[in-house]
Amino acid sequence: MSTEAGATTTQDEAAAQRPVLRIVHGAPDATELAALVAVVTAMVGGDDAGVESPRSSWSAPHRLVRQPMPSGGWRASFAPR
Repeated sequence: MSTEAGATTTQDEAAAQRPVLRIVHGAPDATELAALVAVVTAMVGGDDAGVESPRSSWSAPHRLVRQPMPSGGWRASFAPR
């Protein structure tokens, strides 16, 4: 059993040492590399737990409550005025 735990630890260490990004072609300078890291970090998401998106008025609770019909109901809605 000790070899299985050792193998898992070795795999975790190898995964931690692998580069997240690898430049395949070209030689970017520090500014280009910083821009790439910023874009990838923004795409991943980050910690937005405190930021709430604005609520749409279509999902507002007061829209779920039906409004009463004017006096006369359907008959009044079709009658010419």
